[in-house]
Amino acid sequence: MPSPAVNLWPRWLRITVVGIATAAVISGGWLTYHHFAKPVYLTVAAGSLDGEALSLISAISARLAASNAHTRLKVIDSLTSGRASELLASGKAELAVVRGDTGGLADARSILLLTHGVVLIMAPSTVSADSLGDLRDATIGVVGGPINRPTVDALKQVYQFDRAKVRFHDVAVKEGAAALSSGQVQALLAVVPLTENYLAKVRQFFQRSGAKGEAPKLIEIESAGAVANVAQYYESYDIPKGTLRGSPPIPADDLTSLRVSFFLVANKSVDADTITDLTQSLVDVRRDLLSQYPILAQAAAPSTDANALIPIHPGAATYYNGNQQSFLDKYDDKLYYGSLLIGSLISVILAAWRFVGSGAGSRSMLEPLYELGSEIKGAKSEAELEEIEKRVDDILKTELARNVSGDGPDEREMAALGLAAQRLQYLMSHRRTVLRKAPATREVAEAE
Repeated sequence: MPSPAVNLWPRWLRITVVGIATAAVISGGWLTYHHFAKPVYLTVAAGSLDGEALSLISAISARLAASNAHTRLKVIDSLTSGRASELLASGKAELAVVRGDTGGLADARSILLLTHGVVLIMAPSTVSADSLGDLRDATIGVVGGPINRPTVDALKQVYQFDRAKVRFHDVAVKEGAAALSSGQVQALLAVVPLTENYLAKVRQFFQRSGAKGEAPKLIEIESAGAVANVAQYYESYDIPKGTLRGSPPIPADDLTSLRVSFFLVANKSVDADTITDLTQSLVDVRRDLLSQYPILAQAAAPSTDANALIPIHPGAATYYNGNQQSFLDKYDDKLYYGSLLIGSLISVILAAWRFVGSGAGSRSMLEPLYELGSEIKGAKSEAELEEIEKRVDDILKTELARNVSGDGPDEREMAALGLAAQRLQYLMSHRRTVLRKAPATREVAEAE
C-alpha cells in the first residue's frame, strides 16, 4: 500500500523523485565503472645509443593502447640506461629499461627480462692473440664509451692490463670502423644482444674499416667465471660456434665470454595489482610483436630467487607464479562490506522517508473513516452526527475526484471505501435511533 507521502504528493512530484533517484543510481554506477575501467598510465624511461630500446618500448606502448589494455605506458626518451635509472630513482618515471650493471637500482624491481647483452671483443684476424689474457701492447676501443665502463672495470679486477700494456679508449659507435682502420685501436669491445640486427652492425665495423685480414676474429674472455664472481651482474656465457659468420664459422668453436641482462623494471612503490596486470599484458603483447621485433624471442620471466641481481616485483611474481586472483577474490571484502553499506543506507532512507511522511497524512482514507466510526458511537446529538456525515461525504468526494484524475485509489481500495461508507451509514442510523429513544426512556423513568 502506498505511503502517506506518496498518496498526498502530486503525480508529477512522485515521477520527479523517482527520476532523480534513478539518475543518481545510474550516475553512481557509471562513475564506478569509469573508475575501474579508466586506463592506468605508467611512465617508462627507455634509451640506448642506437635507439632500439626506445623503439621497442614505443611499439609495446602502442600495442597496449590498441588492445585497450587497462595498464598502459607513457614513454620518455632517457638516451641511456644510466639516465633511465636516474629517472626511476628520482620518481620521474615508474618504469625503466635498464642494463643489469647500471648503478642506482636499489629501489628497482624487475618485471620482465628483455634480453641479454653479450660482451664481444673483436679484432682483425691478423691479431695473434686468441684470448684476452694473451693480448699485449694493444688498445681496445670501448664502443659506446660510458655505458660499457662497468664492463671494463669488471675485467680490470681479474686481468693485469697494466702489466700487459693493454689500454682502453672510448669510441663512439659511428667511429668504430675509422678507429680500426687508422690503427688508433687494435680491437673493439661492444656489448650487444646476439640478434641478426646487432650482429650485422658489428660486421660493418670491419667491412668499412679496410682492416687487414679477410674477417674479424673474436677474442675469448677465458676468465669469464672469475669476472662473474667479482662482478655479479655478469655471468659466464659461451658464444655459439658460427655466431658472427657461418662459413667459415666465426668463432670456429664455442667461445667463452660474458653477458649482462637488460630488464624492464618498476619502482618498488608501484602498486602490485597494477604490475600484475601490466605483466600479463606484456606477455600477450610479446607474442604480437615477435615477428616485428625478433629480440623479444629472448624475453623471459626474471629470476624469482631472493638473492637475484634485481629482485622481482611482487606484482610480477604473482603473475609468473600463477597466483592471480579473480575479480571476486580480489574484491570479495569490498563487495561484501559495500553490500552491507548499501543495505544500511537503504534502511536509513526508508526510515527517513517514513518518518517524514508520518505526519503528512494517513496511509489510506480508510483509516480516517474507521476513526469516524468511533466518533459516531460516541456522538451525543444528531447535530454531531450530521457534522460527521458531512466529513464522510467530503472524504468520499475527494477520493472520487482523485480517482477520476488517475491519482486516486485503485478499484480494490474504492470497493473498500464503499464498504466502509456503508458501515458508517449503518452506524449513524443506529446511533440516531438510540439518541431518539433516549428522551422517551428518560420520561418513562421520571413518571415512575
